[in-house]
Amino acid sequence: MFLLRRNTQTQSHPEDLNLEKDAKVSELRAALGPLSGRCLKYCNDACLRRYLEARTWNVDKAKKMLEETLKWRATYKPEEIRWHEIAHEGETGKAFRSNFHDMFGRTVLIMRPGMQNTNSPEDNVRYTVYLLENSILNLPEGQEQMSWLIDFTGFSLSTNISIKAARDIINILQDHYPERLAIALLYNPPKIFQAFYKAVKYFLDPKTAQKVNFVYPNSKSSDNFMKTLFDLENLPCEFGGKATLKYDHEEFSRMMAEDDVKTAKLWGFDERPHHIMNGHSGAALVQEPMPVSPPAS
Repeated sequence: MFLLRRNTQTQSHPEDLNLEKDAKVSELRAALGPLSGRCLKYCNDACLRRYLEARTWNVDKAKKMLEETLKWRATYKPEEIRWHEIAHEGETGKAFRSNFHDMFGRTVLIMRPGMQNTNSPEDNVRYTVYLLENSILNLPEGQEQMSWLIDFTGFSLSTNISIKAARDIINILQDHYPERLAIALLYNPPKIFQAFYKAVKYFLDPKTAQKVNFVYPNSKSSDNFMKTLFDLENLPCEFGGKATLKYDHEEFSRMMAEDDVKTAKLWGFDERPHHIMNGHSGAALVQEPMPVSPPAS
């Protein structure tokens, strides 16, 4: 009876745990002080929870992390990147948001490093940040994370992005998009990738590294794993599914132009859509965004 009573007393009920987390969110919001404009828009309760989760619910560490993100967003301005500025990076379909979700409703980003087409680390990073923002924009209600599918067909060290670009992307993902990546699936990476991954893994924190999974064709364990994550009818055959993977740059450009309008509306910009021609935007209809104060969330 004594042991049973003791266990009952020390167990945390889900309701109590939720109350504790709610209190941490309130504590973090108070520690941040008054916010306005885009900072206020960005720092909703779900955002604060992600930063707290990333820092094991330590308010001081979460505050420091979030303040660094707010500084980064103020200078890098990821919400202001528009498709017409980086469309050239996507011409080969090396990375794009897919038209399907995984079993959990998460947005899926498809990456094909073998189709790398540019040499600028800065442009590669900017393109990836745009896709991160776009993936978040297209998350269904109640879902906050995305999945990455990485196809290594045609991969070579000469066509892959640079170590610098990979490092910068990893740092931005970990430091400024905490708890946004649910899982990264590296499909059939060749042996020569091991040297590159060994260099890149140095920049991964343990929590991110745990989300990286290597999967292979003709592997029962890999097949079973993929079935837990995707409907095979939607999953492209390049990843062991039954669907056909086709990237149409013009069509994707039209989708991104439409999403740019949604982004502008979300952040309180007054902006008209750009005219898309062959995957590039015409300059005739370009109108610079005009920031206005967003409504309090």
